[in-house]
Amino acid sequence: MVASVNGRAIGSASRITGFAAHAAGVDRLLASYRAIPADATVRLAKKTSNLFRARAKSTAPGLDVSGLTGVIAIDPVAKTADVAGMCTYEDLVAATLPHGLAPLVVPQLKTITLGGAVTGLGIESTSFRNGLPHESVLEIDILTGAGTIVTATPERNADLFAGFPNSYGTLGYATRLKIELETVKPYVSIRHLRFQDVRALAATMDRIITDRSYDGVPVDYLDGVVFTAEESYLTLGHQTSDPGPTSDYVTGQAIFYRSIQHDGSAPKTDRLTIADYLWRWDTDWFWCSRAFGAQNPKIRRFWPAQYRRSSVYWKLIALDHKYGIADRIEARHGNPPRERVVQDIEVPIERTADFVEWFLAEIPIEPIWLCPLRLRQPGGGAKRPWPLYPIAPDRTYVNVGFWSSVPSGAGEPEGVTNRLIEKKVTEFDGHKSLYSDAYYNKDEFAGLYGGDAYTALKAEYDPDSRLLDLYSKAVQRK
Repeated sequence: MVASVNGRAIGSASRITGFAAHAAGVDRLLASYRAIPADATVRLAKKTSNLFRARAKSTAPGLDVSGLTGVIAIDPVAKTADVAGMCTYEDLVAATLPHGLAPLVVPQLKTITLGGAVTGLGIESTSFRNGLPHESVLEIDILTGAGTIVTATPERNADLFAGFPNSYGTLGYATRLKIELETVKPYVSIRHLRFQDVRALAATMDRIITDRSYDGVPVDYLDGVVFTAEESYLTLGHQTSDPGPTSDYVTGQAIFYRSIQHDGSAPKTDRLTIADYLWRWDTDWFWCSRAFGAQNPKIRRFWPAQYRRSSVYWKLIALDHKYGIADRIEARHGNPPRERVVQDIEVPIERTADFVEWFLAEIPIEPIWLCPLRLRQPGGGAKRPWPLYPIAPDRTYVNVGFWSSVPSGAGEPEGVTNRLIEKKVTEFDGHKSLYSDAYYNKDEFAGLYGGDAYTALKAEYDPDSRLLDLYSKAVQRK
């Protein structure tokens, strides 16, 4: 049965597996761990990924996570969910929305997993008030590199609990996460504000984050898109229960990011169901579906709606990587392979305009996505450190996302544009996510991503180095 809200299907039905079924899945996982030769690197046996960096092939068997893909239990009174580590957000949202609940942060792509969003970080338009996905985790079971299941909470195995975010499977893999949920209303009312320059946009964003409102209306969701230096937008979402017509960017022909644009004479308004709002970016993978022709009206009309989604585009990307299609096309035109520039970075909000203006002047990629975030302090408690991604509490950052490729000059070193971006991000006191290519040297990397704290965690929870270390995985692509 497909779950629905207001008569609209909200995604694939999520099976509630229960704790007994989950325990059986954990048993299979442990058995698969024991079957991996002692001299082989432990990896997941999964064919899909939301990572954009290349990974070395392995002939050794991998971890069987096939029994760790469901929602285990939902407590609608306590507003919590126990979720298997490989459960996708699509399945989790399908299970929670019928209760009028949602995760505090729902990353943009349906097939991102709970474990992946915590160990690899995730972000969305609630992050200015709810932080990052790992901040709503109450407890987590982790298969460590030592082959044991460890339960980590802020009080129990607290070093692992704090160090797991941004560890990318180098300290272990999440088997179960207990997370907080929040109440949501059936609809999201949207206002798109146009700006003539990014400095005015950044200043308005800063005020909205402080006030949690704009022009007297509460703001529950906040992100933005920059098309050019002279055309940028903030999108403000407000939850509502008021019935009325809604737009459809999930199964319809319209494209969400194009719907944002207007002449700026007044804010443009729109309205979505809560489910369609959460997945507004997945249908076209933000704007990246244009590379496959999916935004061409003649093609889009015949492209089945169920195949307009990020997981399908991932398969097309995999085919391109396997057969080198794009590189072959460039070669036929006498050009070297293009450099892939697929990154999400965070810079403090006071440096956001500086970075965006530099980027627009130097890097030929558009549009770019903006998403503000502040670390969340549950219950107003003590400030909790997250050592592997040390952004400061009580400080607003803005995630800048850009996903495309740029011309590569003959004879240029590998990743020249990515290296340039890395230097600029560090100069502006920022960080970048590690889901894609990185080029830092070891000292730079250690200074940005945990250093001695990571080394200590690695020695404690993976003493025999059964898992790759973070530098080997993120930069050396092992």
